[in-house]
Amino acid sequence: MPLQGKRILLTGGAGFIGTTLSRRLIDGNQIVVYDNLHRDAMGGTELADHPNMTFVQGDVLDAELIAETAKGATHIVHLAAIAGVDTVLASPVRTMRVNLIGTYNVLEAAEAAAETVERLVDFSTSEVFGRHAYKVEEVHETAQGSVGEARWTYAVSKLAGEHLAHSYHDELGLPTVSVRPFNVYGPGQIGGGAIRAFIETALAGDDLVIHGDGSQIRAWCYVDDMVDGLMLVLERPEAVGQVFNVGNPRSVVTVFDLAVRIRRLMEADVDITHRPLHYTDVEMRIPNIDKARKLLGWEPEVDLDEGLARTIAWYRERQPAPA
Repeated sequence: MPLQGKRILLTGGAGFIGTTLSRRLIDGNQIVVYDNLHRDAMGGTELADHPNMTFVQGDVLDAELIAETAKGATHIVHLAAIAGVDTVLASPVRTMRVNLIGTYNVLEAAEAAAETVERLVDFSTSEVFGRHAYKVEEVHETAQGSVGEARWTYAVSKLAGEHLAHSYHDELGLPTVSVRPFNVYGPGQIGGGAIRAFIETALAGDDLVIHGDGSQIRAWCYVDDMVDGLMLVLERPEAVGQVFNVGNPRSVVTVFDLAVRIRRLMEADVDITHRPLHYTDVEMRIPNIDKARKLLGWEPEVDLDEGLARTIAWYRERQPAPA
């Protein structure tokens, strides 16, 4: 049954996925967005003035404020994190602090509000599978990466967050679920992401820049499909205590092919250029989603060309008019 009459706390809820999820939930529920506005996709949208929306500006490192905000919550979706390769490389210490201590603070806040909390969803990452992930299942071994490679501080911090969340479930009975998103994209995306970068660059009439040779393989999941999966994770009792891959194994392309596809769909007269990689990259990232299919009945529906067309249209509508 769709959630109705609930009080749903979204840490990092002003971001891309949180904003899309809020739109799905807000008419029938009280939404509390807790965010430091480092990345703000919600500002300027209809959500900001919705009577069911409460916004609290705060950091997940502020244990007292997050505990106060969590009081009375029935569902908590923990999205707040340091993410993005460039951000992680520039600040691995803050990455570990926010993703580890912040997750601990949210779990402690949920445990303190255990009388009302029906579900806590912890956002992890597909990067926990390491550099080469081909049709990986949730039970497949995760990779910690080489110590000293700043790129892996993100994956390690998120994997530790998963262990924390599942420990709170196993030992304390907190109804936690972890999700591992695989390359989510779509209208409203902020921050990093190859699709956003390619579209905005093409709209500006500039050449598309690929870091490396473009042979990196990704499975792209449209944001509406991602949110469909999240809704099931929030609603289905079978989800409690589990971890789920959430991605689209049918929308698999190399980064070079992605650039070519976006250029074709946009009919953009631009070239594709290459720059050297200055960091360790993931060579392949493709999920197995059989577990989500079986336990949740979830199936991604939007194919890559359709999702790209919708995303391109959204960015075009918001392109500044020529001076």
